[in-house]
Amino acid sequence: MKKFIAFASVLALLTSCGRSNDKGELVGVKGKKWNPEKPYGMTLIPGGAFIMGKSDDDLANVQDAPTKTVTVRSFYMDETEITNSEYRQFVEWVKDSIIRVRLAILADEVGQTAGSGGKGKSAGSIGDFAFNDSDPSKMTPYDKYMYENYYSVGTDDDPYAGRRLNKKVKLITDTSKYPDEYYTEVMDTMYLPLAESFNGLRTIDVTKLKFRYSWMDIQAAAKAKVGKRSSFIKTEQQQVYPDTTVWIKDFAYSYNEPMHNDYFWHQAYSEYPVVGVSWKQAKAFCAWRTLNKNAYIKSKKKKQDLTNSFRLPTEAEWEYAARGGLESGTFPWGGPYAKNDRGCFLANFKPNRGDYAADQALYTVEAKSYEPNGYNLYNMAGNVAEWTDSSYDAAAYEYVSSMNPNVPDTKNMRKVVRGGSWKDVAYFLQVATRDFEYADTARSYIGFRTVQDYMGTQVTGKAGAPRK
Repeated sequence: MKKFIAFASVLALLTSCGRSNDKGELVGVKGKKWNPEKPYGMTLIPGGAFIMGKSDDDLANVQDAPTKTVTVRSFYMDETEITNSEYRQFVEWVKDSIIRVRLAILADEVGQTAGSGGKGKSAGSIGDFAFNDSDPSKMTPYDKYMYENYYSVGTDDDPYAGRRLNKKVKLITDTSKYPDEYYTEVMDTMYLPLAESFNGLRTIDVTKLKFRYSWMDIQAAAKAKVGKRSSFIKTEQQQVYPDTTVWIKDFAYSYNEPMHNDYFWHQAYSEYPVVGVSWKQAKAFCAWRTLNKNAYIKSKKKKQDLTNSFRLPTEAEWEYAARGGLESGTFPWGGPYAKNDRGCFLANFKPNRGDYAADQALYTVEAKSYEPNGYNLYNMAGNVAEWTDSSYDAAAYEYVSSMNPNVPDTKNMRKVVRGGSWKDVAYFLQVATRDFEYADTARSYIGFRTVQDYMGTQVTGKAGAPRK
């Protein structure tokens, strides 16, 4: 049988070659026309070389950023820090997905299937939230094969891995409209017990909002001489809700309860940068943003490749972008002063030895505040400091490559933080100043923004018109 299949494959190959119009010449494989698409809310940072490190005197005498000429490739970068509104989209997606999975599992356990309730997009029973693969007669041959051999079996740590959810039916949040007792039971599991509620309000148990994703440790795979691909695939499960208590923990003997109570969820702060997010949570957000975009492309069956991964910028990429095309500047606007010629502060920080209000802001400001730098990036200095993907090593500049330098040390939990924040003095706003925080730590003054690699024709800051 195997010999027959091999013979048939060779015959098919020869037949297909005979029907081609390449006349036996080397013409390459024809592919789709590629047009790079700029992600929403991002700007293109053209690759190039720059002098990384402190060109001025290091007033703090840290001596961890000596000057070094390096080159970075082109990439897209968020024009602003990730806002509360944008991060809430992530949290809501995780919450809705967990609810749908729990509804589908319970529907499976009680034997209810889609169609047993109402019509249209309104749920008539928990059966309307059953897994989409509950009816084999509606599957394609491929889906049926995958279901029988993989999805129905699951994995060792997730028996429902691969099962498809029914996302066409809207979730019901009004308790008076819950379709049945099974739906009520599932929704009740998402809230804190009544004993932990007060003022008549029930609150979502945010510890249950966990996002699970996988990634490949390419660095380890490249260094390993042998090893299965599966041994380099890492699975992470991360709580996604920000730590709102940072507003209290970060400042002893201080009254910041209003920020703890309202900052993340209230609409008044929607366009302010999200804080209380650890490095690990920022990494999870990047994985979700990639998944969310690719899921849309698949659902619309668009004739385009899946999007490239969103990620945190490396330390070198962040500094290159923060400089905005200016060489040897102290701040994103050049420098060396934090005020313009009219005496107005150019960023949100702690000036005048502790006068937080001198720059017209007590805490954070909206993500699109002050003037952007030469690459149209807002608040690359001040407002909130920003996570990078790089691990911190005081001697890193001595040994990192001059091409796309980075320290991707997964065992080093000290991660580089750049840009300074609303509670920092001007020294930390300098584009070359390095700082760090631990990967599992959240702060009221640390946020992040994401980047995406630029695909296609190489673009550099010094590039002219393409050669013909």
